[in-house]
Amino acid sequence: MQNIQRQTNTKTHTKTLDLVLTAILSALVLIATMINIKLPIGQGGLIHLGTAMLFIVAILFGPKKGALAGAIGMGLFDIFGGWAIWAPTTIVARALQGYIVGKIAWSKGHQGDSVKLNIWAAVASTPVMLAAYYIGQGIMYNNWVAPLASIPGDLIQSVVGLLIAIPLCITLKKTPFFRKKF
Repeated sequence: MQNIQRQTNTKTHTKTLDLVLTAILSALVLIATMINIKLPIGQGGLIHLGTAMLFIVAILFGPKKGALAGAIGMGLFDIFGGWAIWAPTTIVARALQGYIVGKIAWSKGHQGDSVKLNIWAAVASTPVMLAAYYIGQGIMYNNWVAPLASIPGDLIQSVVGLLIAIPLCITLKKTPFFRKKF
C-alpha cells in the first residue's frame, strides 16, 4: 500500500515540476519577446529575443517544452502587447517552430547536444514558421500578396535567434545541470 502511495506522490510531484518548468520557460520566452525593436521595413514587425529563447528552450528541453513555451510566451506577448489579432497565428507558428527545433535537436539519440543538429533544427523550423505566418496573415488580410512584405523581417528574426541561441546552448550544455541526462 505504501509503495502505491509513493508512486502516486512521485507521479504528482513529477507532473507538478513539469508544469512549473513549462510555466517558467514560457515566462522566459515572454520576457525575451518584450525586449524588442520595431522594424522600419515592410509591414513592420519586431526583432526580439523571443525567438532566441524559443530555440534555447527547444534545444535544451525538447520538442514539448519548445512548442509550449514558444506558443504560450509569444502568444501572451501578442495578447498583452497590443498585438492580440496576431495571437492565434503566433501560437500556431511558434508551437510548430518550437516542436520542430526540439524534435530535430533531440533526434538520433541526442538531447540538444549536437551543434550541427541544433543549427539544422533552427534552420529547418524557419520555413514552417514563415508559412504559418504567411497563411495567418493571408487569412487576416484576405490578401495573399500583402503577407510577402513580412517575410524579410521574419527571416531576420530567425537569423538573430539562431546567432544568439547556438552559442548560449553550447555554453549551457557544459554546465553540470545540462550534462546530466533527463
